[in-house]
Amino acid sequence: MPQAPVSIPLADCREIYDVSEVDRALEESLAGGNDALKALYEKMRKFGGVRYVVKPQSCDAIDPLYERCPNFSEVLDDIKKYLALAVSGNEPVSFTPLLLLGEPGIGKTHFAKHLAQALGTGYEFVSMSSLTAGWVLSGTSSQWNHAKIGKVAGALINGEFANPLMVLDEVDKAGGDARYDPMGPLYSLLERETARHFKDEFVEVDIDASHMLWVTTANEERNIPEPILNRMNVYHIPRPSFEESVRIATTLYTEIVSEHDWGFPSEAPEDVMEMLARVPPRDMRKAIMAAFGNAKLDRRDALLPRDLESARLGRPKQKIGF
Repeated sequence: MPQAPVSIPLADCREIYDVSEVDRALEESLAGGNDALKALYEKMRKFGGVRYVVKPQSCDAIDPLYERCPNFSEVLDDIKKYLALAVSGNEPVSFTPLLLLGEPGIGKTHFAKHLAQALGTGYEFVSMSSLTAGWVLSGTSSQWNHAKIGKVAGALINGEFANPLMVLDEVDKAGGDARYDPMGPLYSLLERETARHFKDEFVEVDIDASHMLWVTTANEERNIPEPILNRMNVYHIPRPSFEESVRIATTLYTEIVSEHDWGFPSEAPEDVMEMLARVPPRDMRKAIMAAFGNAKLDRRDALLPRDLESARLGRPKQKIGF
C-alpha cells in the first residue's frame, strides 16, 4: 500500500538586523557602563542578523488539528487559505494576526501551541494577565536600573526563526499604569510595514519583526482597544460539542499511548472517552494521565470508567470556610 507523501516545511533566510548597526551601537555603548547591553551586542555580532523563515511545502500540515481541535475549524479553514498563497508563491508562512475569543478552558492556548508545531515555526508565550507595562514586550531603556530586552526582540535575537509564532494569552486582562500601556507596542508590531523597523528600547537597533506570526487569546473583547481589534481577524471559539469532545479525548488517548510503552491498547475505550469528554479540553491531559496511573496501580493494562471517577472528574472543588 503506497504511503502518503510526507510534507516537510522548507526554510529560507531573512536578515532581521544589520550587523553594522550593531557595531555602531556597541561602539557607542562602550562609554556607558551597561555590561548586559554590551554582552547582548557581542552576541548579536557573533550569531549575525540572519534567521530562518519557514515556508510551507503544502497546505495539509495543519490537517491533524481538525481532529485535535475540532472547535477551531473556522480558524483552520482561514489559515489554510494563507498557506495556499504561501505555497503558490514559494513564500514564508504569513497570516493576519488572530484573536481567539472564548470562555476559559476551551483550548485556545493549546491550539496556538499545536499550530506552531504544525507550521514548524518557533513558539513564544506571553501571559498578558501578568503584564503591567509595554516594556515587557518592547524592552526597557538601557539607561534604567535593571534594564533588559523585551520579549519580541529576545525571541528574534535568541531564536532560530524570523517568523516565530508569538502567543499573547489573555490580552483582555492586561493592566497596570496607564502611562505604560501594555498593548502600546502592538500598534506597530501588528502592522507589517511598521514592524519592519521595530526598535526595542534596550537594544536600540532596528529589528525586522514583520515576519512574526501573532495569535492572541481573550475571554471577551470589550477591554481590547478598537485599533488593536482592527488589526486582527477575530474568532469566537465555541465550546466543543459532546461529539467533538469525544474526538479530542480519543486523539489525546491515541497520542499518549503511542508515545509510551505502557502496554495500553491503541484503540481508545469508548465508554472511558465519553466520560472524559465531560472535562474541559484544558484539563483532559492531566485527567487521563491520572487515569492511566490508577489503572497501573490496579495492575491493569486497560482503562475503565472508574479510573476517571477516581480522578473526580467534573466535580467542583469544595470551598473551605468558617
